[in-house]
Amino acid sequence: MNIAFSLNPVLRFPHGQLSESRLCNLQSSRSRVLESSNRTPSDIVASPISHGIHLRSHSRELRTLLLSPARVSSNNSQFGSFPDEREQQTPNFTEFITSARVKVVAMLGLALALCNADRVSAFLWGYLVSPIAGGTLVDYYGGKAVMAVGVALWSLATFLTPWAAETSLWALLAMRVMLGIAEGVALPCMNNMIARWFPQTERARAVGIAMAGFQLGSAIGLTLSPILMSQGGIFGPFIIFGLFGFLWVLVWLSATSSTPDRSQQISKYELDYILNNRRSSFPVDNKSRTAKMIPPFRRLLSKMPTWSLIVANAMHSWGFFIILSWMPIYFNSVYNIDLRQASWFSAAPWIVMAVMGYFAGLWSDMLIRGGTTVSLTRKIMQSIGFVGPGIALVGLTAAKSPWIGSAWLTIAVGLKSFSHSGFLVNLQEIAPHYSGVLHGISNTAGTFAAILGTVGAGYFVELMGSFRGFLLLTSLLYFLSALFYIVFSTGERVNFDETVHEIVHLRDRFA
Repeated sequence: MNIAFSLNPVLRFPHGQLSESRLCNLQSSRSRVLESSNRTPSDIVASPISHGIHLRSHSRELRTLLLSPARVSSNNSQFGSFPDEREQQTPNFTEFITSARVKVVAMLGLALALCNADRVSAFLWGYLVSPIAGGTLVDYYGGKAVMAVGVALWSLATFLTPWAAETSLWALLAMRVMLGIAEGVALPCMNNMIARWFPQTERARAVGIAMAGFQLGSAIGLTLSPILMSQGGIFGPFIIFGLFGFLWVLVWLSATSSTPDRSQQISKYELDYILNNRRSSFPVDNKSRTAKMIPPFRRLLSKMPTWSLIVANAMHSWGFFIILSWMPIYFNSVYNIDLRQASWFSAAPWIVMAVMGYFAGLWSDMLIRGGTTVSLTRKIMQSIGFVGPGIALVGLTAAKSPWIGSAWLTIAVGLKSFSHSGFLVNLQEIAPHYSGVLHGISNTAGTFAAILGTVGAGYFVELMGSFRGFLLLTSLLYFLSALFYIVFSTGERVNFDETVHEIVHLRDRFA
């Protein structure tokens, strides 16, 4: 239950509403009782206080509110600060960018850059089988440990690729599959760590920072690989990226913690800010592990918000790999330009995507802080992330020159990043305890869509004789996916733990 204090003068509780003036009266009454009595706050639970309020008859949120040293602030609209502490203002840009939580997300972004810097053939087949298992491990063991193991394994696979290539084709394919399997845990780990380290009003921009690393990985791989090959031979990039991954693991294990309360580097002010805002804006269970290792797959798949995430991830991956795999061929066949030799295609679209992804996250957080519901905010971001590329692809098919076509393509890639503030953050919100496995399920759907799209594009072009038709089909799929997400998604927490008894009770009640 969200008890964040916004500019709305009415606070909503499970058992009714409480006006701002009534809340202030309650807090004043609480202060008078404490001053006139030697009893502790816990002793007062058993006795009535002024205004006829009996704490036993109210929800846990109200009892926590009255018994904690809370205060009201119209500056940052949050509860939970202690009177002798500095007021919990919304951090400015300098405080935010130099905070311990941004150091964590920067490390995540660096890991995702490594993750995306070296993806070649056979990668997707390994990536297809690992996200669900990896997401389940993330929910059970937490993001820090699983991320360390994942980066270590894919760095080993990258480092051993030269040896595998000289041994046999099967050894090479095995290393590529191993790379894909290990990288399947990266995004679920990212979501898990951000949910633990960031309040809800900062999560979209945190995802934007992390995913900026993911997008820049494409530019890094395409830009640095030729340089490394010229200096160290054809296997130079594999050795350098592999060694860099091992170095990342050492820094990650020594310099970060799984939760902010375990960090040795975080300030008391930042820790209080994270914990207070995380509790009030979106409750996260203190348990580090779910009750069971095996998640409730049937219940997860029985909810339409889950399917809105699956469809969104599938379409996002479809569009991403179509652009990554087929646009060089499209520009070569239509405009007689080799995009693989064009420097702008090696970096510009992915840099634009990284930058726009951060500002999309910043805008998303501002909307929520300003009072826009989480559900509406996610739907706005996801609509831009799908409708925008859909329109841009239509413009690409009508472009008469390669420069206009490249501009439409860059717009399509840039606007796709708004999806990171849509479905990608939404995973944390509907199921904080199952965000890893939900991410794994949707990632598997996305990987399957990527394989289907990249392979299907070739068959479509061969059958229809035109690549423009496939781009128009992709545009239509973008529009339909946006509509599906708007109808079925939610920013509220979904109950995936209902028991059979509760289901029978509800059925009998409404029969």
